[in-house]
Amino acid sequence: MHYKYYCIYVIAALAFCCCKLQAFAQYSDTTQRHIILTSTGSINKSNTDKAYLLNNSLGFGVKKDDFVFNTTNTWIYGKQNSNITNNDFSSTLFFNLYKTFPHFYYWGLANYNTSFSLKIKNQLLAGLGVAYSVIDKPNAYLNLSDGVLYDRSNLLAGLDYHTYRNSFRLNYHFLIKELIVFDGSHFLQSSFSNSNDYIIRSTSTLGIKLRKWISLTTSFNYNRMNITNSDNLNFTYGLTLDKYF
Repeated sequence: MHYKYYCIYVIAALAFCCCKLQAFAQYSDTTQRHIILTSTGSINKSNTDKAYLLNNSLGFGVKKDDFVFNTTNTWIYGKQNSNITNNDFSSTLFFNLYKTFPHFYYWGLANYNTSFSLKIKNQLLAGLGVAYSVIDKPNAYLNLSDGVLYDRSNLLAGLDYHTYRNSFRLNYHFLIKELIVFDGSHFLQSSFSNSNDYIIRSTSTLGIKLRKWISLTTSFNYNRMNITNSDNLNFTYGLTLDKYF
């Protein structure tokens, strides 16, 4: 099976599981749903130059008892004068399974990426791992996770390859005085077979709540794909809508 069709198959299968879970959850009082929409951007214009960058993301999740299922989709698009600088799309489906001791869980994910700035034509990352929350409170959360991912990539340079990666993540969330929100998610994904083949993904956001469900947000993103010797760094600002129901 060609890996493009494998990407579609894996993501469609996980999406089907998510829909089945949501349908079943309608009959349970313990079910909680979460939707988050972030739209940020930046514009820079002078007499001779103009540049803009749009960063949009949409996430949806369902939590029931000891199982959590989430989807996240992001799209970054930017131009400088008439030249495209970013046209980067990422779609992720992942689940957490809480079946052992407190603050510990198993996770699984399927992630599809295409990125002009990182020179990625198509990329599928799929795998499993474990995670532990060092701090696990409603207003303070610090989590470490590690696992193994299978990477099948087609790069814009024409290279088609696959590898297995170790995926280490640091994730945190802090809510200060019910007003200031500080979130971060940072990945280091290194190939087991090539020490020069690694991926860095880093996202930090700072929000000031205007209402319980809406915040003014600044977002800092850094990504590097070392095998293509390419990276991007984006700083944007805008709004976040965050609602539980």
